[in-house]
Amino acid sequence: MLPENEIGRVLAVVAHPDDVDFAAAATVARFTDRGAEVVYCVVTDGDAGGFERRTDGGGMAGLRRDEQRAAAEVVGVRDLRFLGYRDGVVEQTLDLRRDIARVIRQVRPDLVITHSPERNYSFVAPSHPDHRAVGGAAVDAVYPDARNPYAFPGLLREEGLAAWTVREVWLDGHETPDHYVDVTGTFERKLAALRAHASQTAHVEGFEESIREHFSRMAERAGFGPGRYAEAFKRVVTV
Repeated sequence: MLPENEIGRVLAVVAHPDDVDFAAAATVARFTDRGAEVVYCVVTDGDAGGFERRTDGGGMAGLRRDEQRAAAEVVGVRDLRFLGYRDGVVEQTLDLRRDIARVIRQVRPDLVITHSPERNYSFVAPSHPDHRAVGGAAVDAVYPDARNPYAFPGLLREEGLAAWTVREVWLDGHETPDHYVDVTGTFERKLAALRAHASQTAHVEGFEESIREHFSRMAERAGFGPGRYAEAFKRVVTV
C-alpha cells in the first residue's frame, strides 16, 4: 500500500461537477493542507443535472463549471480539466480511455481517485451509469493505457506525453470499501464545497443533516468512534 506521506500528486477523475465533492472533498483538503498537488478531471459539464431549467441551452453547463471551480477553491484545488462529454450518455469507449490517459500523462499522479465501475446494490446513488463508465475508463487508463508507451501512440508521438505509471487507485462508491480516511478536521470544508454546488443542493431539504449522517456512519464502520466523519474508498494497488 502507498503510504499517505508519499502521495505528492493526486488526480481525481469524475463524471460530473460535484461528484468529487460528494465522494472525497474532505480527503482532498487533507492532501492539499499538507502540500500535495490535486488536479480535477471532470468528464462532463453536468448539463443534464439540476432543477432550474431556465438555464437550458448551455447555461447549466457553464453554471456547473463555475460551481465546481468555486468548490475546488474551498479545498485548495486550482487545476481543473473539463473534457466536455455529454452528461447522461457517457460510455466506456476507447476515446474516453485515451482522453483520461492523456490527463494522467500530463499530471503524472501517484494516486488516482475515481468512481467504482461496479454497481453498488446496497447504496444506489454512486452507481449512476456515467459514474460506472468513467470509473471503468479511468481504471483502464491507469492500467494499461497510461503506462504503456505503445497505447495511443499519438499521445507520445504527437503530444510528447511519455508513459506514466500510477501507483494506486482509490474507488469511491464501492459496495465493500476497505480504506477509510478520518476527515473530521476537514469535514466543514467538504460541506462548504457542496454548498458551492447550489444548483444541485440548495433545494434539498435537510441536505446538510443527511450528509453528516452518512459520513458519520462511515466513521462508525471504520471504528473511529462517535463524533467523527470518514470518507471511504476501495483501494487498488497497481504496481
